[in-house]
Amino acid sequence: MISLFTVSFLGALDHTVVATSLATIAGDLGAVQQMSWVIVSYTLASTVVLPVLGKLADLTGARLIFLASLVLFLIASLLCGFAQDMTQLALARIAQGVGSAGLHLMPQTIIGEVTSPRQRPRVLSIIGAAFPVAILIGPLAGGLITDAWGWRWVFWINIPVGLVALALAVVAVPHIAGRSGRRFDIAGAISLGVTVTSLVLAAGWASGGASASGSAVIVAALVAILGLAAFIAIELRVDEPLVPLRHFANRTVLITIVLSTVIGVGLFSVVSYVPTYIQMAYRTSATVSGLVPIATVFGMLVSTLLTGWLSSRSGRYRVFPIFGTATAAVGLLVMALLPAGMPLWVPMVAMALVGIGTGSFMNIIVAVAQSAAARTDTGSVTATLSLVRQVGSTTATAVVGGLIGAGVTAGLPAALATLTPQAVREAPDAVQLQVADLYSSVLAPIFVGLAIVYALGVVAAVLLPDGRLSDEFEQHTRDAAEAAIA
Repeated sequence: MISLFTVSFLGALDHTVVATSLATIAGDLGAVQQMSWVIVSYTLASTVVLPVLGKLADLTGARLIFLASLVLFLIASLLCGFAQDMTQLALARIAQGVGSAGLHLMPQTIIGEVTSPRQRPRVLSIIGAAFPVAILIGPLAGGLITDAWGWRWVFWINIPVGLVALALAVVAVPHIAGRSGRRFDIAGAISLGVTVTSLVLAAGWASGGASASGSAVIVAALVAILGLAAFIAIELRVDEPLVPLRHFANRTVLITIVLSTVIGVGLFSVVSYVPTYIQMAYRTSATVSGLVPIATVFGMLVSTLLTGWLSSRSGRYRVFPIFGTATAAVGLLVMALLPAGMPLWVPMVAMALVGIGTGSFMNIIVAVAQSAAARTDTGSVTATLSLVRQVGSTTATAVVGGLIGAGVTAGLPAALATLTPQAVREAPDAVQLQVADLYSSVLAPIFVGLAIVYALGVVAAVLLPDGRLSDEFEQHTRDAAEAAIA
């Protein structure tokens, strides 16, 4: 668990640390206009390879993919630090994104392989805590490292930590047998890769708001549709599909996929816009506005640990997604109804409810899906949940960003030449109130829409088959160990 948590934390921390240093990196390399590629290349690579790594884990063993991903991540981190221009950095970030996908996915897969269904919620919640912890400390760590040592150390700091994690993983992570001799679904991997790449690029271009990208968005969307159709046709014919479509025929697995999508769309799509909303609607500084997402993440951290422990103790799981989706829906609805100028603690409490609700079932649904799927599909079903969450987050973020940009631009007060937090703070009080009302009116329907997404999650959670996670695998492992000793 120490090994898996360390590696998960390393992968989660990398994204949040780099985001803080993005402006410094782009300025030093003289490529401010290409700054987004530092994030896009990483995100795109980590998304596309998720199903590939999940299937490879089923075929060759999760331990091998886990160690290979960690080695690739460390090598790519070294190359990122030595990059002399944006092209070199983007290419190194692609490799780093591939490695990061393995660091995120393989610990969950390994837990699914070596623990009983009833143990998994507790263990997955501990491993999953790496994500909210990284969000809490990543931006601060990135700023401190950049200011003290330079932006290159944002990448190089991964190496000493990663080498310790690698040594620990080699010793601690058990061997997990794969299904050697099975053919890998190359055609499915290519078609799904094209589909996901086209979808992510279309979402990214759409969120950019550039008029010249309109035709590119349409072409990318059409490619994504055709790619999806080709992927489904391939998966129906191959013996060893990359994403077994039987997952979608299993009611339990299907509902966990829906709930994973709800998380990506309902929370991750809006959390990055909340600080700007707080700065404008509540007229706070950038530092103070960060308290609201911190409340969200802290609520997520506490609830994921608590519900994981409760679920493992009782074996029950259905109540947690019902409670979580309902709580998050209430929090988002409160955000929609808040008038501008309320005390800051009010949106903090509302967004903390969203975090508490999401954390209540974020890792439990992974344990439930792994328990419902065949053991030979542990890697692929875990990857499928991560994939739909990532794609849902990316596409919904583009939609939310586009709606905010269009709404704010249309209602921008004439007295403001540019809309920045500093410009708003320097404007007269009447103009500040106009901007606050504008942001509240633009964000309110978005919060309502995301609350509806979580409300649909409540329906899905109610339809989740009730049951109790068993200790059968734990007993089987104990019997096998005793037999081996005898």
